[in-house]
Amino acid sequence: MKKIILTIVAVFAFGLANAQDGKFKLGVNLGLPMGDIKDAYSFAIGVDAAYLWSVGDGFQAGVTTGYAHYMGKEDWIDDAGFVPVAGTAQYSFTDNFFGGLDLGYALGVSPSGNDGGFLYQPKVGYQAEKYEVYAGYKGISVDGGTFSSINLGFNYKF
Repeated sequence: MKKIILTIVAVFAFGLANAQDGKFKLGVNLGLPMGDIKDAYSFAIGVDAAYLWSVGDGFQAGVTTGYAHYMGKEDWIDDAGFVPVAGTAQYSFTDNFFGGLDLGYALGVSPSGNDGGFLYQPKVGYQAEKYEVYAGYKGISVDGGTFSSINLGFNYKF
């Protein structure tokens, strides 16, 4: 697992070092579990880091990673953690309103036996020059179900 995380960090750092016209974003998000996990998990919290390049008028694409943590409701349910490794795209409908999509894989880091799964996260939001606020639906398809949540997030743009 350490090798995987170090590889992700190295690829992300290389991208940042070679980027010339992109935007770096750091953020946090809070979520309410839905669907398959809503009875077992009470809350989701996460941190995000992304780097996006302008690829067209109002359109940006890049890479994203972070950490997503789902808190179990009962003592016998272990918390679940994931490290997403994904591509991200964002389209600005106006100067302030955007839609976006993250697609990739969420590496399972806890509990033991969590292998992770396919990650998808559509989102819409409001943006200013230095920050953005968004609402989204995060789904992580794992063996036997889906970790899903409705999220509210905040990103600071550098």
